[in-house]
Amino acid sequence: MKKVLILLVLIGFLSCKNEPKILENNIKDDVTFLADDKLEGRQTGTEGEVLASEYLIKRFKEIGVQPKGTEGFLQSFSFKPKTDPHSEVVFTTNADSTITGHNVIGFIDNNAKTTIVIGAHYDHLGFGGEGSLYRGEDKAVHNGADDNASGVAVMLNLASRLKLKNDESKVKDKNNYLFMAFSGEEMGLLGSNYFSKNPTIDAESINYMINMDMVGRMKTDSTLAVYGTGTSPMFKQTLKVNNDKFKIVENESGVGPSDHTSFYLIDIPVLHFFTGQHEDYHKPGDDAEKLNYEGMNLISDYIYDIINDLNDNGELAFRKTKNESEETPRFKVGLGVVPDYLYDGKGMRIDGTREDTPAFAAGLQKGDVVLKLGDSTITDMMSYMRALSVFDNGDEAAITVKRGEETIDTKVQF
Repeated sequence: MKKVLILLVLIGFLSCKNEPKILENNIKDDVTFLADDKLEGRQTGTEGEVLASEYLIKRFKEIGVQPKGTEGFLQSFSFKPKTDPHSEVVFTTNADSTITGHNVIGFIDNNAKTTIVIGAHYDHLGFGGEGSLYRGEDKAVHNGADDNASGVAVMLNLASRLKLKNDESKVKDKNNYLFMAFSGEEMGLLGSNYFSKNPTIDAESINYMINMDMVGRMKTDSTLAVYGTGTSPMFKQTLKVNNDKFKIVENESGVGPSDHTSFYLIDIPVLHFFTGQHEDYHKPGDDAEKLNYEGMNLISDYIYDIINDLNDNGELAFRKTKNESEETPRFKVGLGVVPDYLYDGKGMRIDGTREDTPAFAAGLQKGDVVLKLGDSTITDMMSYMRALSVFDNGDEAAITVKRGEETIDTKVQF
């Protein structure tokens, strides 16, 4: 009888051991934790950022990735805040009033020659400050559910999927994977900048970088912006053949206001995924319950397919792209609108207006498409910015917008 019991226990153990692991989808739970009020907006250098980093370490351990920071999973960096917005930040530990941020880095080692970096920033604005678009007088937490708990949650989901795949498969992927949650993005891409200068792996081994920043508000037309498509010859075709869900808006440039820029500047191909701005951007209303979790799951599926497709292509060639940010005009005034960066029709579509601004006073509304400003015809975002750049405070300008089937002529006072 004793031998029979031992045999039954052994059979049970072996059958459990051979059962395939089940992938848990924690995207919503991850966003809910990171965008909770108790983290006080995750501003770099605050206790809220530390709590977020501790949570990310816990999640990396649960997933089973290796630590790849300088102190376990952490790569700490200290800097003195800039007083001149046009100056370079100085990373230092020997100055008064320094702030310390923490990148959180995990690794899947497939013994490959090349590594894919998959990243997203987890810091946000705390209680507001310079980057806030909130005009209320009360002190309010900017939880940053879309910006960028959404990107971090998708990054963790991809880490889970790729770890499970490489654990279950006898044949390992032909790339290693480095997963990075950056801090300091809202202060000027500081965490990714620091890593690019102080990488915890051989920078020459980085094949390409995928960045997810604000992927939580997919609209009903399933538009998804992908930036950096010109940074490697392989990207455009790969994006096309793996897409059957999205209306893709492509931008070739490797330079933009997010962490992929730090990698592009050290000659690494990059892709940045983005579902567009909205009225809660950099405001207290960017909360977890407003996210499109089904859309986030679809984006994770899409990126996962892209990674698997590119695994057989070896080291990707890097290509320099036109730096559109160098051509961006400087402004003395603002219209006071949130542009719809995913709009690819003629004109500049408004995704939201802010109170006490020229646009609000002129009666402009979400969904209006600006067709003319002053003497300039508006065909796209760049022509809108050029038109806006000629005005000074106190100027009045004619503006033409299309609202549904109606064309409206009015005036704005800057």
